[in-house]
Amino acid sequence: MKEFSYQRPSRVRDALSLVADEDGARFLGGGTNLVDLMKDGIETPTRLVDVRRLPLDGIGDAPDGGLVIGATTTNSDLAAHPEMRRRYPALSQAVLAGASGQLRNMATVGGNLLQRTRCGYFADASQPCNKRSPGSGCSAIAGEHHNHAILEWTDHCVATHPSDMTVALAAFDAIVHYETLDGSHEIPLSQFYLPVGESPHRETALPRGALITAVTLPAAAASPRSRYRKVRERASYAFASVSVAAALDVDEGIVKEARIALGGLASRPWRAHAAESALRDAPATTGSFRAAADAELSAARPLRDNAYKVGLARNLIEAVLTDLAHRAE
Repeated sequence: MKEFSYQRPSRVRDALSLVADEDGARFLGGGTNLVDLMKDGIETPTRLVDVRRLPLDGIGDAPDGGLVIGATTTNSDLAAHPEMRRRYPALSQAVLAGASGQLRNMATVGGNLLQRTRCGYFADASQPCNKRSPGSGCSAIAGEHHNHAILEWTDHCVATHPSDMTVALAAFDAIVHYETLDGSHEIPLSQFYLPVGESPHRETALPRGALITAVTLPAAAASPRSRYRKVRERASYAFASVSVAAALDVDEGIVKEARIALGGLASRPWRAHAAESALRDAPATTGSFRAAADAELSAARPLRDNAYKVGLARNLIEAVLTDLAHRAE
């Protein structure tokens, strides 16, 4: 472990100034990702600015009737919040699927948004990794990649985004709020994560030194009939092989609106726009759900060892939508 300084401000402006003053400074929330990477020597901050004393926790009503989630709210508090469970149940389910109770008690919403997209090679300093060392290459393409991306990957990186929470946030059109020394800003989650492209080490559109302050869930996206389902390789907590967050609005057997986001398939949470479009005004039947899944997965480019994800994703999308349709009846 390399030496670093530690500071714990109580005002947002002070936290922003501390990070701006030092190139190697990093914000620290629960530390469930950053501290692990520090132990592996992958992250080497010179200053940690602990944000947990900042007035950024809690969940409240948004002006439009949605919900505002403070950035330092713990994952446990988010999953347990009564209004979250009632109006956006898929988000609560996603958080519970993501990690153990001990980790959820520490991890923060803002930190979850910023956890690194990574695979086993990222933490192995003996192997090339463009995320860790830009320009060095991607070991996973020719190496072990059975749980890697099948959508939107490039020759520069095939890792998948690890967060369960952000898949549900993507389905609900979440908006990320952040502060810089220049003032307050916001960005839709759909624009928050960058495509992997040729610079996989750049993962988000946040400017350097920006501090996430809150996430808003719009009222228009609320769906008590929503679900998150995750397939993983072991019963204990692990990254998703495939996950689905979905909400379905059915009227007299016809799909009026569908919200679908996928995890475990790309370098960022994947909003399934093609599937949603295929379902609009279609009958709420297994055939429609499978056709919608096929429309989304037609862009898949499996690697040597992960073609199974195409069939797995198709079946999971169909199963989740079928379950939601039955609940509508």
